[in-house]
Amino acid sequence: MDKELSMANFCIVENIEAMINAVKMIMTAILFLTIKYIRFFIALIDVICRFKCHLMNLKHIFQYAFILCLSFGYIKAQNCSEQVNFTSANPFSFSDIIQSLEQQETQEVFGQLRFPENEQRLTQKYPLIIGVAGSLGWRDHHYDYLKMYRELGFATFELNSFKSRGINSTVGSQDEVTIAAIVLDAFRAMDELAKHPDIDPGQISITGWSLGGGVALFTAWKPLVDVLGKTNQFSSHLSFYPPCFIEPENLTFVQAPIKIMIGEIDDWTPAAPCRTLVEVQSKQTDITLEVFKDAHHGFDSTEEVVFNEKGYSFKNCLFELTQGGDILMNYLKLPMSSPIMQKLGFLFCVKRGVHIGGNSIAREQAMKSARAFMRAQLKAVEVYE
Repeated sequence: MDKELSMANFCIVENIEAMINAVKMIMTAILFLTIKYIRFFIALIDVICRFKCHLMNLKHIFQYAFILCLSFGYIKAQNCSEQVNFTSANPFSFSDIIQSLEQQETQEVFGQLRFPENEQRLTQKYPLIIGVAGSLGWRDHHYDYLKMYRELGFATFELNSFKSRGINSTVGSQDEVTIAAIVLDAFRAMDELAKHPDIDPGQISITGWSLGGGVALFTAWKPLVDVLGKTNQFSSHLSFYPPCFIEPENLTFVQAPIKIMIGEIDDWTPAAPCRTLVEVQSKQTDITLEVFKDAHHGFDSTEEVVFNEKGYSFKNCLFELTQGGDILMNYLKLPMSSPIMQKLGFLFCVKRGVHIGGNSIAREQAMKSARAFMRAQLKAVEVYE
């Protein structure tokens, strides 16, 4: 009996030793396999720890993410969104920019810079397209355009004027973040991005939708460019359904190409004033207009057409824009230079309730037109390969 018990104990000990040896072999194999990527795992642990402990700001997280991409052996820049921060201000009207820019309250603003997908990062610099959202904020169809531009070989920048100020939407008010503030943001963003080592400062274009379409349009207005564009200017301006009902007294725009795309039945920002603007400007400015049949505001989205009760309809408005940057009320001709004065001015012509939504035919056509416009204005990175 003792002999059998001794044999059993020996077998148990032998099995345990065999298991320990097997575990050692497995651990050795795992260690051997992970040596190659030890830098990656260390960096990954570091990022996770820092993120959970809230010891890093968002900018540093993006920087670490880019380092991880490098360490893991492939550089696909579109997967490494880079947050870019810069200092802007909060002007309410264009006159605040033209007449008293230095007196405006400063504002920190940020946006997301993304690059095209490439198996290996190119040594040449990328052309850049700055995108500006509308009063509803960034929407899916806006991102569709930016993705398309990156596929063409352009870098893109998502300007976050609303998020930087803690605002989600300005529909129904239009005074928390004004077109003037975002125009300033756009120029300040361009100045900052022009210094980026991977951006071609001579090839930066701007595009925007609705409120952002107004930004894309008025960043070409000469009185504003004379103040804000002393260092850098946009190579082209692509404007979707902008507020053309703001009629400049000074009709001087820059020589860079401008293209406006708008829906035929847009009751938010009507097409008629855009037709008038282009007719007047076409002889002295490189400006074109494309009007889409049976298309509402936001025609290039995939969403169904709905009625927004809060939205302002500017069908009956035509505001004068003075040389000094004041937008005047209808009839009274007083400057709408503050939220109260703007609300008062809107009473004379603005109505509540607008339609917004997509038109599949117009969307397809608009994306083709946008693609062709940007390819014509910017030298795509693909030609460098």
